[in-house]
Amino acid sequence: SLRHVWDTMTAQTGKPLYQVDGVTHESGFAIIGYGKLGGLELGYGSDLDVIFLHDSHGSAQHTSGNKSLENAVFYARLAQRIIHTLTTFTPAGRLYEVDTRLRPSGASGLLVSSLEAFRHYQQDKAWVWEHQALLRARAVAGSPQLIAQFAQIRHDVLCRQRDVDALCQEVVAMRRKMWDALGSKNPKQFNLKQDAGGITDIEFMLQSMIAPHAHRYPELVEWSDNIRQLESLHKVWILNAEYAETLSDIYRTLRDRIHELALQGQNALVDATQFCKERDYVRHAWVELVEKVRKPREL
Repeated sequence: SLRHVWDTMTAQTGKPLYQVDGVTHESGFAIIGYGKLGGLELGYGSDLDVIFLHDSHGSAQHTSGNKSLENAVFYARLAQRIIHTLTTFTPAGRLYEVDTRLRPSGASGLLVSSLEAFRHYQQDKAWVWEHQALLRARAVAGSPQLIAQFAQIRHDVLCRQRDVDALCQEVVAMRRKMWDALGSKNPKQFNLKQDAGGITDIEFMLQSMIAPHAHRYPELVEWSDNIRQLESLHKVWILNAEYAETLSDIYRTLRDRIHELALQGQNALVDATQFCKERDYVRHAWVELVEKVRKPREL
């Protein structure tokens, strides 16, 4: 979609350029995947959580063609057309739902952010949950140079030193609000994603363990998917083998069931009598690994 839209637009407007110290450069563009797309875990019916970045800065920021546009206008139109392409309706329905609300400042922010604005936001303004989301992010398309710069920003932000107690307390408070707002209100049902003992608990556990240790073990932020993050936590002995293996197995089991339900056009709800053993284990792990806030030690 990016190649198609880029070629179509630049044929009309020329390529976006900018100048620094009198030298002209071609501006880069990249698409960053978050959530299930960023975490290499797309399921049937998953939407695409994306943000758009460019590296245009300096002076003379405009396209090179006869129908020249300011780069900011060019990139806004580029992103809009990419979204339009990705959300095309086919005989089988919509191709993908696209969600861009994870961009800096959310729905009120610019559709396409400059790399420097993104860096500044992540370093100085982002909330804890936004850094949790960044752990699940990866570049999926675009300029190799810009992709490398994004990866460095992600690494720097995720590997800075944090207050362990404050972080865990905030994660616990956030998760409790989500249980109340998003969990199943029917005691006879279990929401595989949002209820206590479900998928999101495992994801929050990983994020709460990686964030305070990444400054000492930067390899923890190398991957954006949950399974390899669990493996990374075990490799540096933050998480023991039993926890790492069992949580990985439970994660796969619950995800498989979610895929089956999605193929049947159903929500991620099952009878409350199902997956009791898995739910109890995740709840126990949540208490031990997150709620019992402590300074870093091996578990």
